[in-house]
Amino acid sequence: MSQPTLSDVCQPLLSANPVSDLAKVDLDEDNFVHQPKAVDISAIYAFLGCATPKAWLMAAQHDLATIIQDHANCEKKAAGTAMNLIFRYQSYASLQQKLAQLIREEMLHYEQVMALMARRGQAWQHLPAGRYASGLLKHKRTYEPEAMIDVLIIGAFIEARSCERFAALSEVIEDESLAKYYRYLLKSESRHFEDYLALAATLSSQPIAERVAFFRNVEAELITSPDDELRFHSGVPSWLS
Repeated sequence: MSQPTLSDVCQPLLSANPVSDLAKVDLDEDNFVHQPKAVDISAIYAFLGCATPKAWLMAAQHDLATIIQDHANCEKKAAGTAMNLIFRYQSYASLQQKLAQLIREEMLHYEQVMALMARRGQAWQHLPAGRYASGLLKHKRTYEPEAMIDVLIIGAFIEARSCERFAALSEVIEDESLAKYYRYLLKSESRHFEDYLALAATLSSQPIAERVAFFRNVEAELITSPDDELRFHSGVPSWLS
């Protein structure tokens, strides 16, 4: 029997109603009368090698449609990556449990962003992937279990950067409903970063500090160098640098 794909697993969540009741409830403005509780993300700032450049924030504010669309793509890809890890490394019980929870949360966030797009009257459009994830993954080692360890470390950086950007965007965008939603995401995104990093440390037979430091430099270079495309994880817009 062939293994189910991510589409097989997730389609029942989306086919009957593309925006589920759960996503609607979480995005209902009445649920955001009070600000989401403050989340301490100081560990995120310490983990990352740089902060989001002001030029990226400036560009993002003027093209929120692209940022929102790419955010949806990122949530879907994050679930897909976690699902692939579950299938590939079935003998690692701790990995299976953590990633199963992460997949559920990423797919819920995907539904929420789709609901947000619908409420804003924003149509779904094809948006090619930027350079960020591929720029990290090209440094992944090709032998096991080191390849798995690298993917987990990369996952930690992607989740940490997402968290940092949600926080940064929430401080500058004028759409308060959207800003509140980004603050709402901080708790889960900061936990995802910790989960990936803890899994990498637990499953590696060697200390991971050296690989973390390596990917910190790679990630910071992708974030601070000129980038011809605007994406949720893109670098400094080349037209503003």
